[in-house]
Amino acid sequence: MKAAADAFIARHGLPDVVIANAGISVGVLTEHAEDLDVFEAVLRTNVLGMFATFHPFVAAMRERGAGRLVGIASVAGVRGLPGGSAYSASKAAAVKYLEALRVEMRASGVQVVTIAPGYIRTPLTAVNPYKMPFILDADVAAQRFARAIKRGTSYTVIPWQMGIVARILAIAPNWLFDRVFAKAKHKPRKLPT
Repeated sequence: MKAAADAFIARHGLPDVVIANAGISVGVLTEHAEDLDVFEAVLRTNVLGMFATFHPFVAAMRERGAGRLVGIASVAGVRGLPGGSAYSASKAAAVKYLEALRVEMRASGVQVVTIAPGYIRTPLTAVNPYKMPFILDADVAAQRFARAIKRGTSYTVIPWQMGIVARILAIAPNWLFDRVFAKAKHKPRKLPT
């Protein structure tokens, strides 16, 4: 990532916006030893990949006193979803990382934008065996992301309806959350090849 960033800066100059949007979402179950490698790959991509994307740009943006670092998290980071423990854990970690980075960068003039999407129609969601409320087409989601980035919103859930769902999930007592989601269908596991 650093080599790619250095090549970009040498050719085009320091960007105004850097977006970390890599993500893996696959089902894992803790009782399967082979799922440990999958869990690790999800965390490495979804959390460490975000750090690696931002790292080559942060010092120069701080020195310039301007720019935006945009991290794509997920509503799945609000509560742990059955079968999606790796994805939920990675996105919760991403939200907290971005929150810490936002505060670190506050005095520098560099903004940190956290976007937590709900469901977006992509190959990642095409395999989901459950209803996906408020699902957005990728082009519609991209337009909404662009507006949030332009505004410099510190944290937003897209679509807004999922923001309401996320707030309800966040305050739901564990006994109720557990009862409802224990019956939920799981994202399919990625079997080792």
